[in-house]
Amino acid sequence: MPRVGTGPDFIEALARGLDVITAFGPHRPEMTLAEVAGATGLARPTARRILLTLAELGYVRSGDRGFALTPRVLDLGAAYVGSMGLWEVARPHLEALSARVDESCSIAQLDGSDIVYVARASVPKIVSLAVQIGTRFPALPTSLGKVQLAALPPDELERVLAEPTRSGLTPRWQPTREERDATLREVRARGWALTDEQLTRGIRSVAAPLRDGSGRVIAGVNVNCHAAETSVEHLLEHHLPLLLAAAGEISADFARRESLPHVTLPAS
Repeated sequence: MPRVGTGPDFIEALARGLDVITAFGPHRPEMTLAEVAGATGLARPTARRILLTLAELGYVRSGDRGFALTPRVLDLGAAYVGSMGLWEVARPHLEALSARVDESCSIAQLDGSDIVYVARASVPKIVSLAVQIGTRFPALPTSLGKVQLAALPPDELERVLAEPTRSGLTPRWQPTREERDATLREVRARGWALTDEQLTRGIRSVAAPLRDGSGRVIAGVNVNCHAAETSVEHLLEHHLPLLLAAAGEISADFARRESLPHVTLPAS
């Protein structure tokens, strides 16, 4: 079905091109023309023109078995992370935190009812879910999601959670609305969130919010560990104080960065 925009300025061709890019995923790393057309709902001639355009621009390659994305697609995500400036500010703090707790630490932001990872300092440990920049999980059963959902006004919270997840995952925790609201009230009151195998078995994490200069929550930062290796008690008694300190430092540095005047130099 053709894309339907919200006004006369909507560019349908651009929307279709983005649909083609996002049709690829872990279970569909390579697709034939017919599979791309089926996944996007586009007519085959339209899908073909888009794929050939993306190939010419370097975002898609064609092979014997079909089409696949190229690493150049990462430039799109890198542009977002770079424009935020968050990774530039957070990197030393995130890496120092990871070294102190000997666990992987990440930053993620809300995107609809999901979180998307935008920064990560990892250690070589085996966990049940692979995480990298751009990985998407349902927000509610994650500590990173809880600290951001808890900061939303009630109307916005309902609107966000009404959006279907695009992660492809079904979390273990399926709370009632009352359970959800009670959990988020607790997170809001104490200023951090815990997830204990609610997303999937073996994953335990604690997260704190990151704020901009106005105090608005812009992301979450967490410490992630394997449930078989790290108890909840150790996570809260040892890792959480270090996490809260790092979150405060990142937020303060981000606020200072925002307050600096930004000067654009003319091209030489």
